[in-house]
Amino acid sequence: MKNEGNINTEAIVDKLRSVEPDTYSLEAKPGKVGKNADTAVIVLAGGKGSRMGDVNSLPKQLLPIGGKPVLAWSLDTFDSVEDIGCIVVVCPKDDYQTYIDQVVDPFKFTTPILFAPAGTVRQESAFNGVECVPDKYSYVMIHDAARPLVPASMIRHLHSVMKAEPELDGAICAHQAIDTLKVVQDNKIVGTPDRSAFWVAQTPQCFKLQKYKMAHISALRDGFVGPDDSTLIERIGGNVACLEGKRNNIKLTVPEDYLVLSGVIDYMKLEHGSDYEV
Repeated sequence: MKNEGNINTEAIVDKLRSVEPDTYSLEAKPGKVGKNADTAVIVLAGGKGSRMGDVNSLPKQLLPIGGKPVLAWSLDTFDSVEDIGCIVVVCPKDDYQTYIDQVVDPFKFTTPILFAPAGTVRQESAFNGVECVPDKYSYVMIHDAARPLVPASMIRHLHSVMKAEPELDGAICAHQAIDTLKVVQDNKIVGTPDRSAFWVAQTPQCFKLQKYKMAHISALRDGFVGPDDSTLIERIGGNVACLEGKRNNIKLTVPEDYLVLSGVIDYMKLEHGSDYEV
């Protein structure tokens, strides 16, 4: 496999397998919607991807990767989880037809896919998305379209924890910080905190639907904008669990991420509907 930009993607995947020797299968599986599906998913796909530089001739969620757009990968995974009853894609309203033509129609999704307009900031987009979720659902998951390799096992784990622990208002996946952290002011180091207390938040994040709506209304009323969705629940006193996620649930942010993601997909020969664990 060609290694662009001096990134040895085969070595990266081999290392991931040796550290996390989970089993995986490349058997294609069709989408499923269970009779008792109680969860809706909001996939945020309205970002411009300004940090992608020259790679970004398209919005990053529409960039081709492994034979299909970035967004299609996560839709594919959510489509395979039978507890998911509907998916709301949040993107610019003027681009609805483009997303339908390039992401939805070419692939055999079973789960109903709705569209909601993106806002000027992420939190507004999430609010627009949840406004489209029918009240019949008990839970809602929020996911960044820029994380194409979210494993189905993580989605199922979030959902099962929420159902098993009714006192929870939400649960997120994250991984512990492994790099040394520095507190910097005016380019000067002013502190080195103990990294053992720090976790790097990811998506998906799962919440009780009504609690999540309440959190958005409270934030809107108070003019509060949080860095992620769980922050909105936390500020109104909600109980949110942090579950160990996968470090390979990579977010496509800069061109180097695209090379790594492309390499992983190419090396593992993942296909539409694949049930995989890197």
